[in-house]
Amino acid sequence: MKRFLLTILSASVLAACGSTAGTPASAPIPGSASSAPPLSSVTPTAYADAPTTTTSPSGPNCEPVIAAMTPRERVAQLLVVGVDPSNPAAAADLVRTQQVGGIFIGGNPTDLLTNNALAAVQGGAKVRISVAVDDEGGRVQRIDELDGHMLSAREMALTMTPAQVRDLAEQRGRALLARGVTVDYAPDVDLTDQAAGAAIGDRSFSADPAVARQYALAFAEGLAAAGVQPVLKHFPGHGRASGDSHTGSVVTPPLAQLRTHDLLPYDKIAEYGNVGVMVGHLEVPELTGGEPASLSPAAYQLLRNDYGFTGPVVTDDLGAMRAVTDRYPLPEAVVRALKSGADQALWSAGGAVGPVLDRLEQAVATGELPAARVHEALQRVLLAKRACA
Repeated sequence: MKRFLLTILSASVLAACGSTAGTPASAPIPGSASSAPPLSSVTPTAYADAPTTTTSPSGPNCEPVIAAMTPRERVAQLLVVGVDPSNPAAAADLVRTQQVGGIFIGGNPTDLLTNNALAAVQGGAKVRISVAVDDEGGRVQRIDELDGHMLSAREMALTMTPAQVRDLAEQRGRALLARGVTVDYAPDVDLTDQAAGAAIGDRSFSADPAVARQYALAFAEGLAAAGVQPVLKHFPGHGRASGDSHTGSVVTPPLAQLRTHDLLPYDKIAEYGNVGVMVGHLEVPELTGGEPASLSPAAYQLLRNDYGFTGPVVTDDLGAMRAVTDRYPLPEAVVRALKSGADQALWSAGGAVGPVLDRLEQAVATGELPAARVHEALQRVLLAKRACA
């Protein structure tokens, strides 16, 4: 069945770019790219005791939204928590009771993505939630059973033009948005010529930085045109890492080598538009001091200062990847990530939200997690969700 869907989808892209096939005509569209406000422009090089304002007088103002939140609700907005895709009621209960800022839908069941189930989940949120999936294509996709199979990134780059990839991503984005998804953890901008089934493998467009950037830019443009936020990953580059961060610690080449290769797709990052970036659990010699990049202030400073990124930054999965879980319990990992410079802490396994929020509230109360850091992250998260007037 997937092979049949692939044939149909590929033919439609090659013959008629710009089609919106796969999106029901009557499906509600909860946002549009044309109405999206700009993301925050603050660079977190240091954190003062007083919060800094990241909105301009003429732009969206997040201060009233933040002022209406309790301290616990403020830190909850910085969490993206995995939910069971087969249990919409549990997802709705999580959002209603914990007021998390976002949810992540993984796995194969599609209950949350059908019958307008996500509208009920949104209905329990005081501030709209972000709804994220990782829909890259190939072996990493979420709506293939509903809206058709997508080629892997490597296969796209080998068989399609960037313009065709851009149009395919817009079609896919419209299908995602119609189902209630607002964020796609894609495209993967890692560089590798590994075997297809390796940790990154065929999730990479190419080992050539110029080719990978060209196709990733096209994919990101297509998603954004549909109203779905793209997220580039896995900063600062997983393509040549020593293994798979799902199964243990991995080490990349030294920073000087990353700058001349793996980091090149992040050059002129503003050209990607209003994207997010996912930071990987990667130890980088000359940069992270033996810690994963996701928990390293130096990694976030590299992204902000050297590459000029001003949008929201999310961690890779803090709860199901042994590069982190072998070192720290989840609440501690979340505090360390946010303190280091992440705007959103992601974990896919769900549960355990109460203890994480307890630990975050304690960290803010003692100054371990500065109020200015929370405020800065909140502004980026709220702006990305278009939650500010």
